[in-house]
Amino acid sequence: MNLFKKKDTVKTEQEKVAERREEILAKGRKFKYPLQWTRHRVVINTILIAIIVSALIVMGGWLALYQLGMTDDLLFKVTEIIPVPVARVDNEDVRFSDYLMFYRSSMTSIERQSGSQFDSDSARQLSIEYKRSALTESETYAFALKLARELGITVTDEEIDTEFNRHLKTGGIDRSEEGFLKIISDNFGLNKDEYNRMLYLTLIKAKVEIAIDETASSIAAKVEQKLSENGNDYHAVANELGDSIILEETGGLVDNKNIDGGRATEAMKLEPGQSSGKFVSMNGDGYYFVKLIKKTDAEVNFVSIKVPFTEFNRRFKLLEDEGKISEFITIKDPDLVESAIDEPAE
Repeated sequence: MNLFKKKDTVKTEQEKVAERREEILAKGRKFKYPLQWTRHRVVINTILIAIIVSALIVMGGWLALYQLGMTDDLLFKVTEIIPVPVARVDNEDVRFSDYLMFYRSSMTSIERQSGSQFDSDSARQLSIEYKRSALTESETYAFALKLARELGITVTDEEIDTEFNRHLKTGGIDRSEEGFLKIISDNFGLNKDEYNRMLYLTLIKAKVEIAIDETASSIAAKVEQKLSENGNDYHAVANELGDSIILEETGGLVDNKNIDGGRATEAMKLEPGQSSGKFVSMNGDGYYFVKLIKKTDAEVNFVSIKVPFTEFNRRFKLLEDEGKISEFITIKDPDLVESAIDEPAE
């Protein structure tokens, strides 16, 4: 007799339910794991497709900007969002959007104002010239931004608003903001944010030039001293200081709203024979002194002395000579696309 014979065990209802549940789950796993694998592959494929599409977009954008030299609206808007560089000045990136902004504003102005005045060859040549000018201009502003940061110079939103409002009244016309924005859109292809960007760059560069140009400040002090000593004889000062200053005369009455860096406006505040103090040109390119000769209610005749800023340009030229300006595009004839592709950017 086998004393170790295994007894038949009677399963409880709970155990039977547990076994049945496990059987059902085991059958379900046959469908679950293939579905998980399919989802996993879908996720991987989606990521791969997204990477490939992104790479194609980046390559297409690089080709359009850096090789083909395209300047259309879409690329302009993209570069405003993504600050890709068009050049580098003394380790300071030059924003591609700034370059396109200056170029497009110049070309739009020519195209709108001149219409069909230029033939295709002339238009191509103008495009090349304006691209070169826009690239250099954007490089100078990038250098100004670098110097401003080092000197702690800033421009506030209030200063930009003040300058914008002054532009509303250019030429003595009291324009509405809506009307003025339509003018800059029609003639320069810019919206308010882009126009304010131009104002910001202009203001920051003017502040930098004032801060670094000790020579201009010294010459202006000499002009002030000599004018006070000789009874405001502008010609005598010009003869004495020579090429360091610029003497200009209207030669007769001109409109008191004349666009001349603010000289006509300052002259209207004076009495005949009276001289203004030193003031900064609205163009931000130097100091002015103005002496009133004659004026009426709407016209003014004056003589002026300009003390130009030179230090900023001297430093920028030094960077060029030392090879500290790197450009990532080559300015080419827009019709010669093949050449633009074949030749690498500098």
